[in-house]
Amino acid sequence: MKNGQLRIAVIKGDGIGVDVANATLAVIAAAERRIGGLSLGYEFLDAGAACFRVTGRDMAPAAEEAAAAADAIFLGAIGLPSVRREDGTEIAPRLRLREKLQLYAGVRPIKAYPNAPRRLADERAADIDLVILRESTEGLFYSAAAHNRSQIIGDDEVCETLRITRPTTEKLHDFAFRLAEKRKARGGKGRVTCVDKANVFRSMAFFRKIFDERAARFPGVERSYNYVDAQALDLIRRPWDFDVLVMENMFGDILSDLAGGLVGGMGMVACAEIGDAHGLFQPAHGSAPDIMGQDKANPLAAILSGALMLDYLAERYGLEAHANAAHMIETAIQAGFEANRLRPVEFGGDQGTAEVTREVIALVEEPRA
Repeated sequence: MKNGQLRIAVIKGDGIGVDVANATLAVIAAAERRIGGLSLGYEFLDAGAACFRVTGRDMAPAAEEAAAAADAIFLGAIGLPSVRREDGTEIAPRLRLREKLQLYAGVRPIKAYPNAPRRLADERAADIDLVILRESTEGLFYSAAAHNRSQIIGDDEVCETLRITRPTTEKLHDFAFRLAEKRKARGGKGRVTCVDKANVFRSMAFFRKIFDERAARFPGVERSYNYVDAQALDLIRRPWDFDVLVMENMFGDILSDLAGGLVGGMGMVACAEIGDAHGLFQPAHGSAPDIMGQDKANPLAAILSGALMLDYLAERYGLEAHANAAHMIETAIQAGFEANRLRPVEFGGDQGTAEVTREVIALVEEPRA
């Protein structure tokens, strides 16, 4: 924060990232008009596949440093399948930002909304309200191409490293238990499930051991365990039973997409990447180049990510206005679905990106009890 103003680094990125980022900023502006005093200053940074195609760099000069200096980072989407490095991988500077800023806690809320598609016939699917918490700097992603840590042995073999460290895993589990405490205080279950493969991998047994050690510090939070394959099954059989699911990076990458499908699609899945001193916020979906420029993208995941950003800033700096703005956006979206006023094209509805955005703004502007 500088001179009372919060500095937000904005990377609109590629494809539909530009559209959903613009939608998010418009909704936040509407909340600020209602509440006042948010004092947000935006710095727009160039990064992504389009940047790489033109300049040969995935982030503009000094953009990485500017992002690190900001109070929060908001990202639309990055990557285009047609733009790849020589090794065949896509452009992914966000992975580098995760590691540089130590954004170890990847928070992905999964919530069912009324009048939104539900893929499960069971009536209890209406009660899905859980969080997938993935460690975002280690695990199998430790060897991601962006970090250049794979061991390439000739043309016949590649070895990747799955890394679990005690300091990062302790912080992750503490984050999970504190999150469950907050959710319990708001009427949630107050339960953390450790998702691993501890029966096969020593790294996962280590992950679970640290989970048990940290759990002792949070006696008011229930704990449970599930192997990742069983957890995939249980997200279909009984997702309404879960609260906070904490897991390794790759497991979280896969299960968060599965869970997103249960509540309508990736257009509803917000994401926060949080560390001790930095936070990055983005929709969990990709750049969707097949619908870019067609007014078909669902901006709600990005808008909900913006609400997560406001909530993060409120907690980090003790700012009540930002917490109120986050709550205003979340309740507006809830009310919009309840009244069947939000009907994204993604769900077979009649509202494109612009119309969904206008409707959310109208809902934010309406007084509520």
